[in-house]
Amino acid sequence: MTDTSGTLADQQAAFFDRFGYLSFPGLLSDRIERIIEEFEAVWSGHGGGHHGKPHEGAARSCLVPFIDQSEYLSSLLDDPRILGIAARLLREDFNYMGSDGNYYVGDTPWHSDGWHTDLLHVKIAFYLDPLTRDTGALRVIPGSHLPGDRFADRLQSDISQCQQNWGLNGDAIPAVAFETEPGDVVCFNHNTKHAAFGGSQTRRMFTINLSQKYPDDRLDDLRTYIGGFARFWVDRCYGEAMMCTATPERQRHLRQIMENDGHLAELTRKAREAMPEPSRG
Repeated sequence: MTDTSGTLADQQAAFFDRFGYLSFPGLLSDRIERIIEEFEAVWSGHGGGHHGKPHEGAARSCLVPFIDQSEYLSSLLDDPRILGIAARLLREDFNYMGSDGNYYVGDTPWHSDGWHTDLLHVKIAFYLDPLTRDTGALRVIPGSHLPGDRFADRLQSDISQCQQNWGLNGDAIPAVAFETEPGDVVCFNHNTKHAAFGGSQTRRMFTINLSQKYPDDRLDDLRTYIGGFARFWVDRCYGEAMMCTATPERQRHLRQIMENDGHLAELTRKAREAMPEPSRG
């Protein structure tokens, strides 16, 4: 189920609804060289790794927000191919929920990025190195994203102990592996169980996170979600480059978050007092 234009066919949207993911090989191959340059430049401007220190390969380095640090990477939110995917899955008034840049290290165990029972949250992932199933490629479990589904609910409770429950290591769990080249794009529902195994100590990846616009009676839920960014020690959800270069179209996807992140700075102040460093994920 792939498309290189960014415009989703009905069958692709239906596939995403049922299985929780889509793949777009070569979607941004025309931009990938500059994307990689900007990725490296952002990290160089922040010490090369986590919390201003060089990335030494012992643990994941994570930077939030990420594409917001670069005018060029921020412009990915203006690319018709990204907009086409987002608008079809989330409707045209979707929210940009932030991004993270990473140097991953080794295995990433099975997990979801949330468990949202009604409002849809989607991650668009960009892998900047060639990856195979045994060298850190993303793996997903189709259909694991559906709250109330017996299969998905059992995975939600059981997969973190797959060795104890089924006698299997994480890399033996039945799954789809996306063997990607730079320029490929993968997107998946935040609920979808995903993992990676056998990756190097400097696996480069960044994401764009999106959601449906929150209805007015759910703004407290949105503020709670935004409060989770305090663990990354950020005072605002977005970086200056993202906000200052926003076109009117992009502003549409920033507005609801910007109107509801005023409490984040105080939460971040408290997080700095309680944590030795910003979260690595």
